[in-house]
Amino acid sequence: MSNFGLLRANLHRHPVRTYLTLLSVLVAFLLFGLLRTLAVWFGSGPAEGASVDRLVVSAKYSIIDMLPISQMNAIVGVDGVAAVTHQSWFGGNYQDGRSFFPKFPVEPRSYFAMFPELRIDPAHLDAFERTRTGAVVPESMLADFGWQLGDKIPIEADIWPMADGNRIWEFDLVGTYTTDSEGQGGVFLFHYHFFEEARGFAKGTVGWYTVRIEDPDRAAEVANAIDVTFENSMNPTKTATEDEFGKAFAAQIGDLGLMATGILSAVFFTVLLLTGNTMTQALRERIPELAVLKTLGFGNARVAWLVLGESVLLCVVGGVLGIGLAALFTPVATAFLPQFGPSALAFAWQTAATGVGVAILLGVVVGAVPAMNAGRLSIAEALRRS
Repeated sequence: MSNFGLLRANLHRHPVRTYLTLLSVLVAFLLFGLLRTLAVWFGSGPAEGASVDRLVVSAKYSIIDMLPISQMNAIVGVDGVAAVTHQSWFGGNYQDGRSFFPKFPVEPRSYFAMFPELRIDPAHLDAFERTRTGAVVPESMLADFGWQLGDKIPIEADIWPMADGNRIWEFDLVGTYTTDSEGQGGVFLFHYHFFEEARGFAKGTVGWYTVRIEDPDRAAEVANAIDVTFENSMNPTKTATEDEFGKAFAAQIGDLGLMATGILSAVFFTVLLLTGNTMTQALRERIPELAVLKTLGFGNARVAWLVLGESVLLCVVGGVLGIGLAALFTPVATAFLPQFGPSALAFAWQTAATGVGVAILLGVVVGAVPAMNAGRLSIAEALRRS
C-alpha cells in the first residue's frame, strides 16, 4: 500500500471523529478567509468604482454628526468645486427588517448629476423630482422584492420618526435606475424635501456632502480649502475621498482589523487543541500497529512522516475547503457594503495562499509531537504496551 493509502486508511479508522475535526478546521478557515478579506478591504487603496474627481465632506469629529444644509452654499463657492449634492443616512426597516438595504434622502437632480454612473430614465427622474413622497430604486431591487412602479413602500423608522410620532414612512415608487458600480447599486433613494418636512428633529441638516471638483490633481488642495472654510464654525468638517469616507463609515462599529485578529486567534487556538487531542488519541490507539509496521521494515523516519502526514492532510483538506467556501461567500458579503462606499469585497489569491500556508503550519505544529513519539517508539515496548 502507498503512503497516501495508509494516510487515508488511518484517518478513516474513526470517521465520525475525523469528520468532526475536519468540520472544525473548515469553519476556522472559512472565518479566516472572510475576516482576512474584510481586513484587506479596510486597508486597501482607492477601490474600483471610487471617482477620482469626487470628495465627501462630513462632520469633523464624528461621522454620525449632522451638518447644516446652509454649508452647501459656502462649499459651492470654494475655488475648484464644480458641483455639490448631499445625502443622509436614514436607516429604517422594510417588513421584518431582515431584508436590509441602505436608504438615502437626496435632491433628485443634483444627486443623479453627481453620479453619472447611475442611469435613470428622464421620465422617471421627472416623476421623482415632482413627487413629494417619491422614491426610486435599482432595477435589481425591484425584481428582488417583486415591487412595481406605483407601489407604496412602507419603511419603519429606527432613527428618524416623523414629527407626529409616527414611525411608518410611506414612499411612492416612481422609477428605477441602473448602475455599473456595485457600491451604489443597492440604495433606496427618496426625496429630501419630504424627509425635511416630515422628520421630527434635526431639521435643516444633512449627513454629508458629495463634491465634484474641476481638477482631480487639486483634490488635496480643494479638500483643505473646504475644511478651512468651516474651521472656526460650530460645524467643522473633514473632507476625504469617497473611498476613505466609505471605510470611515464602516469603521464606526469598531476596529475590525483588531477584532478579526482576536477572533481568529481564539478560533485557531481552539482548533489547535482539538486537532492535537485527536492526533494524540489516534497515536495511542495505534501503537501496536506502528510496532507491526516497524517489524515489517518501516523505518523510524517513515513512521514519523506517516503520523505527521495525517495531521497535515487533515488540516490542509479542511483549510482548502474553508478557504473555498469563503471565496464563494465573499460576493454575498458584498451585498452588505453598499452603504459604506463604492468598494466591493474581492477575495484575493494572496488570502488563499496565506490560508493554505497557515493550514500546513497548523498541521505541522499539531502533528510534530505525535510524529516524534512514533519515530522513537521501540518495537519491544510497543508490543509490550499492547
